[in-house]
Amino acid sequence: MMDPGSGAETRTKRHIAYVMSRFPKLTETFILYEMLAMEELGFDISIYPLLRQDEAVVHPEAGPLVAKATFLPLISLDVLSSQMYYVTHRPRAYFSTLGVLLRANAGSFNYLTRALAIFPKVAHAARLLVAHHVDHVHCHFSSHPAAAGFILRQLAGIDYSFTAHGSDLHVDRHMLREKVASASFVVAISEYNRQLIIDHCGAQWADKVVVIHSGVDTNVFCPPATGAEPRQDFTIACIGRFIEVKGQSYLIEACRRLVASGMEVLCYLVGDGPERKFLEQQVAAGGLGARVRFIGQLRREAVSELLQSVDVLVAPSVPTDDGRREGIPVVLMEAMATGVPVVASNISGIPELIEHGKSGILVPARDAEGLAGAIRYLAEHPRERRTMGKAARQKVIDEFDLRGTAQSLAARIMAVDHSG
Repeated sequence: MMDPGSGAETRTKRHIAYVMSRFPKLTETFILYEMLAMEELGFDISIYPLLRQDEAVVHPEAGPLVAKATFLPLISLDVLSSQMYYVTHRPRAYFSTLGVLLRANAGSFNYLTRALAIFPKVAHAARLLVAHHVDHVHCHFSSHPAAAGFILRQLAGIDYSFTAHGSDLHVDRHMLREKVASASFVVAISEYNRQLIIDHCGAQWADKVVVIHSGVDTNVFCPPATGAEPRQDFTIACIGRFIEVKGQSYLIEACRRLVASGMEVLCYLVGDGPERKFLEQQVAAGGLGARVRFIGQLRREAVSELLQSVDVLVAPSVPTDDGRREGIPVVLMEAMATGVPVVASNISGIPELIEHGKSGILVPARDAEGLAGAIRYLAEHPRERRTMGKAARQKVIDEFDLRGTAQSLAARIMAVDHSG
């Protein structure tokens, strides 16, 4: 495959602008490390978040990218000046783009109001991207960031692509057809997502929608150099935001059942979020204060260290009533790369990562007893646990390694550049 950083021809178009909803966001490590990997491949990266995220805990690698990111206000004199520029110089493009946003998002209060809110500053960003000679825009999430990519394409004529992940695709698909039609290509992080996009938008776009997995650094997430210290308790990790779609409540119930049966387990819940108080109350009500511990948010290095010290990672994801569901949780890849066997819900794109019985165990969503049974099986079968861990790491190395997935994205972007 062509190296984007080599050859005179490839150097003519190598400036990418990234658009995402919020930056820096601790839980969206896949965007941060993808951008860093693209820089390693020789691309110049500019960052245009729709909103600045204030986080108490931030990955240290995000610092330099935050420093050079362009955070635009919703309105300012410069933003207003750009509206006047397009009204006077490209009125047809300006008002037709606004018309598409109104028409395609009608019926979705969330998408309509946010599209109108970001339109002025994205129009201003379009002028900045032209001035800075940006060759391609890549947007993470099929919701508002992809709408921004659409606006940039219509006003500035810059090719764009976007990655569809999880709930951004599953909950609300207003304007998805227009985004897919105008994008140079669309990345689905799973075959499940790819088929959903094609079913919704039409088979005529099938060649445009490609599967490129999110990836993890298998040098950072790797088995410990020496064997783990023997533990009395069977140790579980569950890492993710405390929100309904993550399903931590079902793991807590599974732990209650395991403890009631006499099994000595220790479960670490890593993260934070709006459901923390509810989960803490559930732990207290189940008498699990000594068995289920909340340890807050962790940076990548601390997550790696934790994974090297646990027996199993559990991702009890659930589909919610409003349609939310995960794509393929990156934490599953991180655990598997570390050689840790995983237990996860059999939904969405997760079976594309985990081969049941070989690299992990899949259980039905919302099945606390199924989670408990899978955890108990792994505790009682250490040899199978080690075999699964080895197979899991190899799966990630083969198909979900960050450098490989970044190279796949780079090749797609370079193909667009060479076609124009």
